[in-house]
Amino acid sequence: MPGRILIIAGSDSGGGAGIQADIKTVTALGGYAMTAVTAVTVQNTQGVRAIHDVPTDIVAGQIAAVLEDIGADVIKTGMLASVAIIEAVSAALKAAGPGLPRVVDPVMRAKGGHALLAADAAQALIAHLVRGAALITPNLPEAEVLTGKKIKTVTDMEAAVSDLRRLGAAAVLLKGGHLDGDRVVDLLITADDIFRFEDSRIDSVATHGTGCTLASAVAAGLADKMPLRAAVERARAYVRKAILTAPGFGRGHGPLNHGHTVGRFDSRQ
Repeated sequence: MPGRILIIAGSDSGGGAGIQADIKTVTALGGYAMTAVTAVTVQNTQGVRAIHDVPTDIVAGQIAAVLEDIGADVIKTGMLASVAIIEAVSAALKAAGPGLPRVVDPVMRAKGGHALLAADAAQALIAHLVRGAALITPNLPEAEVLTGKKIKTVTDMEAAVSDLRRLGAAAVLLKGGHLDGDRVVDLLITADDIFRFEDSRIDSVATHGTGCTLASAVAAGLADKMPLRAAVERARAYVRKAILTAPGFGRGHGPLNHGHTVGRFDSRQ
């Protein structure tokens, strides 16, 4: 049976990030994706033009409907937009899916810079969803908001470890894609260990949705009962190849090739 992942996030009309990227990723890695849409965005590779938040009762209703019937092995959250949505998601999960492991991607800004989380919502996110999560996956700007500290270098990343642990998640994947230089360093921080992943930087504009994709890939691994470190290693490799084989669509930050694990169907065979 495939692992079941309930994705709670916003929709990206351009298909490169958000719910669309999440579904593609989970499917490409053999999982079964379900969704609770929190917002509808008007966007393409050049940026976000508008955002329409889904009413909180509809967000909560989607979560309840899925969990009472199909169930889930892992919850993955992305764009939650506001305090009201965060609180509705938290309440719905406590009611219908208590104890389910959560992979929380603390989405705050789109690749083009548009705010995707209200300025007053970070503390609500920590209180309601980060605490008790199996994993959170902040990039450096998001980690700065969560910890209140500047994180610009690998040394800064290492100095922020205790602050990140104090947020209350079982593990943190601190992503170093915003570092300067030709090397990308990520730190997987658990209660007892720190695992360092390092790769050469890929010179590419096809980076739209990398955070959504990575978090969903880890969630798919956890739903398949992979150990956390192995799930992160596979997810990083998946994202890297998805960037390297990107289709080149759009005139801005282009989408990844989420389907690189899937062969093309030939009806003549």
